[in-house]
Amino acid sequence: MKSFRYNSVLIYFTVLSIIISACAAPPAGRPSEINNAILEYALKTSLEDGKMVFIGVGGDINGQFNPTLKANVGDTVKITLISGEGAEHDIGFPEFNVQSEHVSGVGNSTTFSFIPDGSGSFNYYCIIPGHREAGMAGKFEVSGEPKKIVSSTNPDPTTPQPALDPSNSAPILNQPAAALVSDIVRDPSDIPPAIGVREPTTVRINLETVEVDGQLADGTTYTYWTFNGQVPGPFLRVRVGDTLDVHLKNSTSSTMTHSVDFHAVTGPGGGATMTQTPPGQETMFMAKALNPGLFVYHCATPMVADHISNGMYGLILVEPDGGLPPVDQEFYVMQGELYTKGAFGEQGHQMPDVQKLLNEDPEYFVFNGAVGAITDQKPLKANVGETLRIFFGVGGPNFTSSFHVIGEILDRVYETASLTSPPLTDVQTTLVPTGGATMVEFKVDVPGRYILVDHSLSRLQRGLAGFLIVEGEENPEIFFGNPTGGSGH
Repeated sequence: MKSFRYNSVLIYFTVLSIIISACAAPPAGRPSEINNAILEYALKTSLEDGKMVFIGVGGDINGQFNPTLKANVGDTVKITLISGEGAEHDIGFPEFNVQSEHVSGVGNSTTFSFIPDGSGSFNYYCIIPGHREAGMAGKFEVSGEPKKIVSSTNPDPTTPQPALDPSNSAPILNQPAAALVSDIVRDPSDIPPAIGVREPTTVRINLETVEVDGQLADGTTYTYWTFNGQVPGPFLRVRVGDTLDVHLKNSTSSTMTHSVDFHAVTGPGGGATMTQTPPGQETMFMAKALNPGLFVYHCATPMVADHISNGMYGLILVEPDGGLPPVDQEFYVMQGELYTKGAFGEQGHQMPDVQKLLNEDPEYFVFNGAVGAITDQKPLKANVGETLRIFFGVGGPNFTSSFHVIGEILDRVYETASLTSPPLTDVQTTLVPTGGATMVEFKVDVPGRYILVDHSLSRLQRGLAGFLIVEGEENPEIFFGNPTGGSGH
């Protein structure tokens, strides 16, 4: 009887030991030791002091601009990106091959997670072109070494754990090809009538910033950022002493915040400090036109050069008291550069290249937004005997123009667009700086096709040319001969 009891007790403790051992062992497929943390960071997008930034939300990073984020190797890092100002942004950790979805619209957010698999000092930034350079970048510090984890499904302790959690993280996306292509070219004859003699008044100016896919060249499209849907923006015309009532609306379809800086305005930012406008919103300001002249206006949202290069520039004419001398026809032409990832002439939808922009290495030079825009598509047209006036400006953002009309002499050049100084006369080529303008006048005496160029002529091969078509009777007293063919003009 005692032996039976002893054996029963022995069997009981043996079974209990087996059960305890089984409970203590890790399930198949799970590592034997996991000590890593789950770290959560929230960042809000914002515009601060002329820069784009991430602002920390909550915890130790609350209120910090582009805060340094910290983790240990193997931690699960959960990032929530909140739209603070409504423009489109994302956040990427390129060394770990991870990026969020895009987020836009005030208050909207996106969340993703990843596991850093290496230690060191890394970067995070907004992947959207130009945003990193405009200030949206910070540091990600990772400490420790990868843990040597052994499990039944991962017998090799040297195999690193993946940085990317594909269930929670968006892939790095390329922009799709343009489906609907808009005509973004501003017709050079699209100019409001002269003001002439009138008393100063309040003039309402309505501008809408619109992002549209347009034709850059034959077979090549590009996403332009525009004022009122075309490049350049509308030609604005007021007189000295007028009060400008400027209303800037950013289209609901926009992905970016936009603004406007008028070189004609006396006041902080030329109005840009009053008009940082998220998608779907409208801003306004008022200013008095104190000085006559021909002035550039452009977007001044960080990164400013990026917004300008994408097409956000135009001209505003402030006529002097009494107006300008009458001419037969007026035209509106602006020069700019585009910096694309693809080489000049490469077909398909081109993406902007911010590094080329920073290196001042454009692929395209254009009049009125596109290759050949004012050649066969929308040329300047005149008749023999007419006096013409061209309002010419350079949006840039980087290259000065040596403006020249092949086969014509500029009778009057209002240098740097000063309308109160006596004009230069009998000018062959005039320099126009970036963010500057000029007004030129000349009479056309001979019919034919005249070519508008920047006389830095290699730019002609990158798209920079315009046509002036003059019709009428021949004038052999001024020009006579037989065409030989093969001319570069």
